[in-house]
Amino acid sequence: MPTAGDAGAEVPRTTRGALGSVMVVLSTAALGIALYLTWTKLQGQAPACGIIHGCAAVEESEYSEFLGIPVAAYGSVATAMTLAASFSWWRRADPRALYAVYGLGLISLLALAYLAYLEVAVIHAVCIWCVSFTILIGLVWVIATYVLYRRSRRPEVGPPDE
Repeated sequence: MPTAGDAGAEVPRTTRGALGSVMVVLSTAALGIALYLTWTKLQGQAPACGIIHGCAAVEESEYSEFLGIPVAAYGSVATAMTLAASFSWWRRADPRALYAVYGLGLISLLALAYLAYLEVAVIHAVCIWCVSFTILIGLVWVIATYVLYRRSRRPEVGPPDE
């Protein structure tokens, strides 16, 4: 059990339990989307798009690959790292993992903002899977930012609330 001096004890276990589990679930859903988009790109198939019919145009565009690798594969790797870090913070209270989630999320959101710009301004199509992925990654980043902010505001006197 962490003590007041432990780095992981700076966020109460109840908060870490609730928010950590949400981060893990959101990261898992985002990873599922990224893997699905990677698989469809490698299979040469258009993803099922539903009510918005821009997924095929986005996936067939020249911007769907970078250095010959599907962009979704990069998203899969980054999201797997985010999931692992989220899980580590949730289960082990490792603050380094929380910083990793924050950093990966920030970098991912910058890349996703550029890709969203390409969808709207250059490709003139919107992929609902890409939008969903961006929302999930954004939510994970917002939670990590909130927890880091809360940690910075917590006085370092006495044990944390459990």
